[in-house]
Amino acid sequence: MPSDLDAIAGRLIAAFDSATPIDPITAADPDFTVAQAYGVLAIVEARRRAQGWRPVGRKIGFTNRTIWPRYGVYRPMWAHTWEHSVHHAKDGRATLPLAGLLEPRLEPEVVFHLSAPLAPTDDALEVLAAVDWIAPGFEIVQSPFPGWKFQAPDCTAACGLHGALVVGAPLAVTAANRAALAAALPAFEATLYKGDAAVDRQIMDSGLGANVLDSPALALATLARVLADLPQFPPLAAGETVTTGTLTDAWPVAPGETWSAGYGGLGLEGLTVTFE
Repeated sequence: MPSDLDAIAGRLIAAFDSATPIDPITAADPDFTVAQAYGVLAIVEARRRAQGWRPVGRKIGFTNRTIWPRYGVYRPMWAHTWEHSVHHAKDGRATLPLAGLLEPRLEPEVVFHLSAPLAPTDDALEVLAAVDWIAPGFEIVQSPFPGWKFQAPDCTAACGLHGALVVGAPLAVTAANRAALAAALPAFEATLYKGDAAVDRQIMDSGLGANVLDSPALALATLARVLADLPQFPPLAAGETVTTGTLTDAWPVAPGETWSAGYGGLGLEGLTVTFE
């Protein structure tokens, strides 16, 4: 029996709005597909716009191949980010409440801001030609499915598990540094820390830029290709902010904790967030 996409969208919206977990969609319907999941996503996003939500960019999820076996998800996905879900750090620091998020986890990422539309390409230099800045970022992801147990269609329908995005200090992309950034993006190593730098900071994880579909720039190119096959959604456009997926594993976070990340040889300033 075909899935009722409208009903699934309603259940997901209710789960997020009430911070109440629900069973994975595939638990009741093992034949639920990623194509159907994008149909649900379109319904969810249309309803959110009707509620006054304003999209400002996209998130790409599950671009880090090193964690695919851990979650049983072997393909990237995307969803919009929203004016109220994107936060800009001041002087490299931000404070973020976790209330209302389901089993939140933190992901250090590279964020891109588009200065022009991006057509599908496999060339990192072509990608960066459509970018006016990159920045450090923390995406806070959440799972309405208990214990982070789901399949690819579940998290695709569930808005790519997006909760919030913290964006750090931007680094301008110019004709003078474009080639150097294209080379550095797959090679740099990000380091994730927990605790206050002056008291008890400890290294929790690290990851190379190449973990993210061989480069965060190529993850952005992958999104352009995915969108080309999803005509119900708009293509990437100038002015969008796109976060390209976690460089490490996703780590559980709780109120009262402070986390930070360094971006090695990429040339980005560090980013610190404290959770309330």
